[in-house]
Amino acid sequence: MNRAVYFCLALVLGILLASAVLPAGQDDYLERISQWRDARNERLASPDGWMTLVGLEWLEPGANTVGSADSADARIPGGPGQWGIIYLDEDGVRFEAAAGSKVTVDGKSVEEAVLVADNQGEPSVVRNGDLSFHVIYRESYALRIKDRKAPALQEFHGVPVYGIQPDWRIEGRFIAAEEGTTVDIANVLGQTSASSVFGTFEFDRDGETWSLLALGTEKSESLWFLFADRTSGRETYGAGRFLYSDGMPKNGRLVVDFNKAYNPPCAFNDYSTCPLPPAENRLRLAVRAGERKYHD
Repeated sequence: MNRAVYFCLALVLGILLASAVLPAGQDDYLERISQWRDARNERLASPDGWMTLVGLEWLEPGANTVGSADSADARIPGGPGQWGIIYLDEDGVRFEAAAGSKVTVDGKSVEEAVLVADNQGEPSVVRNGDLSFHVIYRESYALRIKDRKAPALQEFHGVPVYGIQPDWRIEGRFIAAEEGTTVDIANVLGQTSASSVFGTFEFDRDGETWSLLALGTEKSESLWFLFADRTSGRETYGAGRFLYSDGMPKNGRLVVDFNKAYNPPCAFNDYSTCPLPPAENRLRLAVRAGERKYHD
Protein backbone atom coordinates (compact mmCIF):
# COMPACT_ATOMS: atom_id res chain seq x y z
CA MET A 1 0.00 0.00 0.00
CA ASN A 2 1.53 3.32 -1.03
CA ARG A 3 1.87 6.22 1.36
CA ALA A 4 -0.88 8.37 -0.26
CA VAL A 5 -3.50 5.59 -0.01
CA TYR A 6 -2.50 4.88 3.58
CA PHE A 7 -2.86 8.56 4.47
CA CYS A 8 -6.36 8.76 2.94
CA LEU A 9 -7.52 5.65 4.79
CA ALA A 10 -6.13 6.97 8.04
CA LEU A 11 -7.89 10.30 7.49
CA VAL A 12 -11.25 8.62 6.78
CA LEU A 13 -10.84 6.36 9.83
CA GLY A 14 -10.07 9.38 12.00
CA ILE A 15 -13.22 11.16 10.82
CA LEU A 16 -15.34 8.07 11.49
CA LEU A 17 -13.92 7.66 14.98
CA ALA A 18 -14.48 11.33 15.78
CA SER A 19 -18.09 11.03 14.63
CA ALA A 20 -18.62 7.89 16.63
CA VAL A 21 -17.83 9.56 19.96
CA LEU A 22 -20.41 12.30 19.45
CA PRO A 23 -23.42 11.69 21.71
CA ALA A 24 -26.71 11.10 19.93
CA GLY A 25 -28.28 14.40 18.89
CA GLN A 26 -25.12 16.44 19.41
CA ASP A 27 -24.89 17.33 15.73
CA ASP A 28 -28.40 18.80 16.00
CA TYR A 29 -27.30 20.73 19.08
CA LEU A 30 -24.32 22.20 17.26
CA GLU A 31 -26.62 23.27 14.43
CA ARG A 32 -29.08 24.91 16.85
CA ILE A 33 -26.35 26.95 18.50
CA SER A 34 -24.97 27.98 15.10
CA GLN A 35 -28.45 29.13 14.08
CA TRP A 36 -28.84 31.02 17.36
CA ARG A 37 -25.57 32.83 16.70
CA ASP A 38 -26.55 33.65 13.13
CA ALA A 39 -29.83 35.14 14.35
CA ARG A 40 -27.95 37.15 16.97
CA ASN A 41 -25.63 38.66 14.33
CA GLU A 42 -28.63 39.43 12.11
CA ARG A 43 -30.28 41.37 14.95
CA LEU A 44 -27.10 43.34 15.58
CA ALA A 45 -26.81 44.12 11.86
CA SER A 46 -30.45 45.22 11.54
CA PRO A 47 -31.22 48.83 10.51
CA ASP A 48 -32.29 49.67 14.07
CA GLY A 49 -29.98 47.40 16.03
CA TRP A 50 -27.36 48.33 18.61
CA MET A 51 -24.73 48.96 15.94
CA THR A 52 -26.72 52.03 14.81
CA LEU A 53 -26.60 53.83 18.17
CA VAL A 54 -24.61 57.07 17.71
CA GLY A 55 -25.66 59.40 20.51
CA LEU A 56 -27.26 59.97 23.90
CA GLU A 57 -28.52 63.46 24.73
CA TRP A 58 -30.01 64.31 28.12
CA LEU A 59 -33.07 66.54 28.33
CA GLU A 60 -33.58 69.42 30.74
CA PRO A 61 -36.96 70.49 32.17
CA GLY A 62 -38.70 72.95 29.83
CA ALA A 63 -37.89 73.54 26.16
CA ASN A 64 -35.06 71.61 24.48
CA THR A 65 -34.17 72.47 20.90
CA VAL A 66 -33.23 69.42 18.83
CA GLY A 67 -31.19 69.36 15.62
CA SER A 68 -27.76 69.24 13.97
CA ALA A 69 -27.06 72.94 14.59
CA ASP A 70 -24.30 73.79 17.07
CA SER A 71 -26.84 75.82 19.03
CA ALA A 72 -29.19 72.86 19.57
CA ASP A 73 -29.67 71.76 23.18
CA ALA A 74 -29.87 68.13 22.06
CA ARG A 75 -27.60 67.60 19.06
CA ILE A 76 -28.35 65.11 16.29
CA PRO A 77 -25.29 64.24 14.15
CA GLY A 78 -26.97 65.06 10.84
CA GLY A 79 -30.27 65.94 9.23
CA PRO A 80 -31.88 69.39 9.47
CA GLY A 81 -30.36 72.07 11.65
CA GLN A 82 -33.62 72.24 13.57
CA TRP A 83 -35.70 69.09 13.99
CA GLY A 84 -37.97 70.84 16.45
CA ILE A 85 -38.42 71.42 20.17
CA ILE A 86 -38.99 68.88 22.93
CA TYR A 87 -40.90 70.11 25.96
CA LEU A 88 -40.28 68.23 29.19
CA ASP A 89 -42.57 68.85 32.15
CA GLU A 90 -44.46 66.99 34.85
CA ASP A 91 -46.99 65.80 32.28
CA GLY A 92 -44.36 64.03 30.17
CA VAL A 93 -42.53 64.66 26.89
CA ARG A 94 -43.97 66.56 23.95
CA PHE A 95 -42.38 67.18 20.55
CA GLU A 96 -43.09 70.17 18.30
CA ALA A 97 -41.68 69.74 14.77
CA ALA A 98 -39.85 72.63 13.10
CA ALA A 99 -41.48 73.97 9.94
CA GLY A 100 -40.07 72.29 6.82
CA SER A 101 -37.99 69.79 8.78
CA LYS A 102 -39.64 66.73 7.14
CA VAL A 103 -39.49 64.95 10.49
CA THR A 104 -41.95 62.14 11.21
CA VAL A 105 -43.18 60.59 14.45
CA ASP A 106 -43.91 56.87 14.18
CA GLY A 107 -43.95 57.25 10.40
CA LYS A 108 -46.44 60.12 10.30
CA SER A 109 -45.90 63.78 9.48
CA VAL A 110 -47.11 65.79 12.48
CA GLU A 111 -46.81 69.31 13.79
CA GLU A 112 -46.62 68.10 17.38
CA ALA A 113 -46.95 64.84 19.28
CA VAL A 114 -46.71 63.39 22.78
CA LEU A 115 -43.67 61.10 22.88
CA VAL A 116 -43.84 57.76 24.65
CA ALA A 117 -40.63 56.97 26.57
CA ASP A 118 -39.22 53.45 26.84
CA ASN A 119 -40.39 53.09 30.47
CA GLN A 120 -43.99 53.61 29.34
CA GLY A 121 -44.18 51.04 26.53
CA GLU A 122 -43.03 50.95 22.92
CA PRO A 123 -41.20 54.29 22.53
CA SER A 124 -42.20 56.82 19.87
CA VAL A 125 -39.64 57.07 17.05
CA VAL A 126 -38.84 60.50 15.60
CA ARG A 127 -37.14 60.13 12.22
CA ASN A 128 -35.56 62.09 9.39
CA GLY A 129 -34.07 59.90 6.66
CA ASP A 130 -31.58 57.44 8.15
CA LEU A 131 -31.45 59.26 11.47
CA SER A 132 -33.88 58.78 14.33
CA PHE A 133 -34.26 59.17 18.07
CA HIS A 134 -36.54 57.99 20.83
CA VAL A 135 -36.88 58.93 24.47
CA ILE A 136 -35.48 56.75 27.27
CA TYR A 137 -35.82 57.18 31.01
CA ARG A 138 -32.84 56.49 33.30
CA GLU A 139 -33.72 58.48 36.44
CA SER A 140 -34.19 61.37 33.99
CA TYR A 141 -35.11 61.62 30.31
CA ALA A 142 -32.70 61.40 27.37
CA LEU A 143 -32.72 60.94 23.60
CA ARG A 144 -31.25 57.74 22.23
CA ILE A 145 -30.04 58.58 18.70
CA LYS A 146 -29.60 56.07 15.87
CA ASP A 147 -28.17 56.21 12.36
CA ARG A 148 -28.91 53.46 9.83
CA LYS A 149 -25.62 54.34 8.10
CA ALA A 150 -23.51 54.39 11.26
CA PRO A 151 -19.84 53.47 10.66
CA ALA A 152 -20.08 50.73 13.31
CA LEU A 153 -22.89 49.09 11.36
CA GLN A 154 -21.09 49.39 8.04
CA GLU A 155 -17.99 47.75 9.53
CA PHE A 156 -19.83 44.97 11.38
CA HIS A 157 -19.06 41.41 10.26
CA GLY A 158 -20.19 39.41 13.27
CA VAL A 159 -19.16 38.92 16.90
CA PRO A 160 -16.11 36.77 17.74
CA VAL A 161 -17.10 33.63 19.63
CA TYR A 162 -15.61 30.62 21.35
CA GLY A 163 -16.07 27.26 19.68
CA ILE A 164 -19.31 25.58 20.68
CA GLN A 165 -18.76 23.71 23.96
CA PRO A 166 -21.58 21.18 24.62
CA ASP A 167 -20.35 20.64 28.19
CA TRP A 168 -21.16 24.29 28.94
CA ARG A 169 -24.86 23.52 28.51
CA ILE A 170 -25.49 22.81 32.16
CA GLU A 171 -28.48 21.46 34.02
CA GLY A 172 -28.09 22.61 37.59
CA ARG A 173 -29.98 23.02 40.80
CA PHE A 174 -32.42 25.90 41.27
CA ILE A 175 -33.23 27.36 44.67
CA ALA A 176 -36.23 29.68 44.59
CA ALA A 177 -35.92 33.04 46.35
CA GLU A 178 -38.40 34.31 48.89
CA GLU A 179 -41.16 36.37 47.32
CA GLY A 180 -40.19 40.03 47.04
CA THR A 181 -36.42 39.41 47.04
CA THR A 182 -34.49 42.05 45.10
CA VAL A 183 -30.88 42.94 44.36
CA ASP A 184 -29.47 46.37 43.58
CA ILE A 185 -28.15 46.50 40.01
CA ALA A 186 -25.87 49.38 39.01
CA ASN A 187 -25.47 50.55 35.42
CA VAL A 188 -22.56 52.12 33.55
CA LEU A 189 -23.87 55.61 34.42
CA GLY A 190 -23.52 54.89 38.14
CA GLN A 191 -27.28 54.68 38.65
CA THR A 192 -28.72 51.87 40.78
CA SER A 193 -32.10 50.17 40.71
CA ALA A 194 -33.64 47.18 42.45
CA SER A 195 -34.29 44.09 40.29
CA SER A 196 -36.45 41.11 41.20
CA VAL A 197 -34.52 37.96 42.12
CA PHE A 198 -36.33 34.74 41.19
CA GLY A 199 -33.76 32.45 42.76
CA THR A 200 -30.25 31.01 42.63
CA PHE A 201 -28.79 28.69 40.00
CA GLU A 202 -26.16 26.27 41.34
CA PHE A 203 -23.90 24.13 39.17
CA ASP A 204 -20.78 22.03 39.51
CA ARG A 205 -17.66 22.70 37.46
CA ASP A 206 -14.01 21.80 37.87
CA GLY A 207 -14.70 20.08 41.18
CA GLU A 208 -16.39 23.12 42.76
CA THR A 209 -19.92 24.41 43.18
CA TRP A 210 -20.76 27.80 41.68
CA SER A 211 -23.88 29.95 41.93
CA LEU A 212 -25.53 32.82 40.07
CA LEU A 213 -28.48 35.01 41.01
CA ALA A 214 -31.29 34.65 38.46
CA LEU A 215 -33.39 37.72 37.71
CA GLY A 216 -37.05 37.38 36.75
CA THR A 217 -40.62 36.96 37.97
CA GLU A 218 -43.41 34.39 37.80
CA LYS A 219 -44.41 35.90 34.46
CA SER A 220 -40.96 35.35 32.91
CA GLU A 221 -40.46 32.77 30.15
CA SER A 222 -36.77 32.44 31.03
CA LEU A 223 -34.44 33.83 33.68
CA TRP A 224 -31.82 36.50 33.10
CA PHE A 225 -28.23 36.41 34.30
CA LEU A 226 -25.72 39.25 34.36
CA PHE A 227 -22.33 37.73 35.09
CA ALA A 228 -18.61 38.32 34.95
CA ASP A 229 -15.88 35.68 35.14
CA ARG A 230 -12.13 35.17 34.90
CA THR A 231 -12.18 35.90 31.15
CA SER A 232 -13.81 39.34 31.62
CA GLY A 233 -11.54 42.15 30.42
CA ARG A 234 -9.11 39.65 28.91
CA GLU A 235 -10.87 37.41 26.44
CA THR A 236 -14.42 38.70 26.90
CA TYR A 237 -16.03 42.11 27.44
CA GLY A 238 -14.73 43.73 30.61
CA ALA A 239 -18.11 44.68 32.07
CA GLY A 240 -19.44 41.12 31.85
CA ARG A 241 -21.95 39.31 29.69
CA PHE A 242 -25.67 38.57 29.59
CA LEU A 243 -27.36 35.17 29.43
CA TYR A 244 -30.90 33.75 29.48
CA SER A 245 -31.81 30.29 30.77
CA ASP A 246 -33.40 27.67 28.54
CA GLY A 247 -36.92 28.10 29.88
CA MET A 248 -37.99 28.22 33.52
CA PRO A 249 -37.07 25.89 36.42
CA LYS A 250 -38.80 22.51 36.64
CA ASN A 251 -38.70 20.26 39.70
CA GLY A 252 -35.83 22.25 41.16
CA ARG A 253 -33.71 22.02 38.02
CA LEU A 254 -32.74 24.67 35.46
CA VAL A 255 -30.85 24.49 32.16
CA VAL A 256 -28.39 27.29 31.40
CA ASP A 257 -26.37 27.21 28.18
CA PHE A 258 -23.28 29.39 28.43
CA ASN A 259 -22.74 28.99 24.69
CA LYS A 260 -25.49 31.62 24.45
CA ALA A 261 -23.68 34.12 26.69
CA TYR A 262 -23.64 37.40 24.80
CA ASN A 263 -22.11 40.87 24.98
CA PRO A 264 -24.20 43.75 26.36
CA PRO A 265 -24.93 46.70 24.06
CA CYS A 266 -22.12 48.70 25.69
CA ALA A 267 -19.63 46.37 24.01
CA PHE A 268 -20.60 47.88 20.65
CA ASN A 269 -21.07 51.60 21.34
CA ASP A 270 -20.43 54.35 23.88
CA TYR A 271 -24.06 55.42 24.30
CA SER A 272 -25.81 52.48 25.96
CA THR A 273 -26.86 52.39 29.61
CA CYS A 274 -26.01 48.77 30.38
CA PRO A 275 -26.58 47.16 33.78
CA LEU A 276 -23.57 45.57 35.47
CA PRO A 277 -23.29 42.16 37.16
CA PRO A 278 -24.01 42.18 40.90
CA ALA A 279 -21.22 41.06 43.23
CA GLU A 280 -22.92 37.67 43.64
CA ASN A 281 -22.49 36.98 39.91
CA ARG A 282 -18.77 37.59 39.61
CA LEU A 283 -17.37 34.09 39.19
CA ARG A 284 -13.82 32.99 40.03
CA LEU A 285 -14.16 30.70 37.05
CA ALA A 286 -13.16 31.08 33.40
CA VAL A 287 -16.26 30.66 31.25
CA ARG A 288 -14.76 30.04 27.82
CA ALA A 289 -18.07 29.74 26.01
CA GLY A 290 -20.31 32.20 24.20
CA GLU A 291 -19.28 35.55 22.77
CA ARG A 292 -15.77 36.92 23.07
CA LYS A 293 -14.57 40.53 23.26
CA TYR A 294 -15.79 42.50 20.22
CA HIS A 295 -12.91 45.02 20.20
CA ASP A 296 -10.44 46.60 22.58
